[in-house]
Amino acid sequence: MRTRRFLPIVLLTLATGCGYNRIVNEEQQVEASWGQVENQLQRRADLIPNLVEVVKGYASHEKSVFDNIANARSAMVGAGSRADKIAASNQLDGAISRLLVVTENYPQLKADANFQRLMDELAGTENRLAVARNRYNEAVQQYNSDVRGIPGSWWARIGGFPSQKEYFKSEAAAKTVPKVSFQR
Repeated sequence: MRTRRFLPIVLLTLATGCGYNRIVNEEQQVEASWGQVENQLQRRADLIPNLVEVVKGYASHEKSVFDNIANARSAMVGAGSRADKIAASNQLDGAISRLLVVTENYPQLKADANFQRLMDELAGTENRLAVARNRYNEAVQQYNSDVRGIPGSWWARIGGFPSQKEYFKSEAAAKTVPKVSFQR
């Protein structure tokens, strides 16, 4: 008789404990997804100097483009917080776009085998980065949805979890299509 009275309480306790574990798993998914974004950002940052060196040989008078890339890459490598890394990544996106516009002005550069290989690697990296950003944002959406609802918000508060994670968003300038000009 006594066992019957406590059975619903035990079952309720076990069932609600799953909410805490779900939030733990979702937070770990966000962190793992962010790790993949960082991995691809680092891959891109490592690839850029090689690409710049090849382009420099053809377009040595485009110094400001190379300086912008060097500054953006330094900001990316030195960024500490997640928000700083997102901002630095967006800055590097803009610098790469300007580099690609410069390369359009040099047909002989586009025929260079080293340049083609590096561009293929950059394209692959950009694709992997886009997938990693998307997966990160999906994990953030799942986490944010759960910790804003009930009982997830209770478990988040009890467990000391953040009430929300930050999405990876591009800057407004990233939506602007770069102009390509074949005139010198």
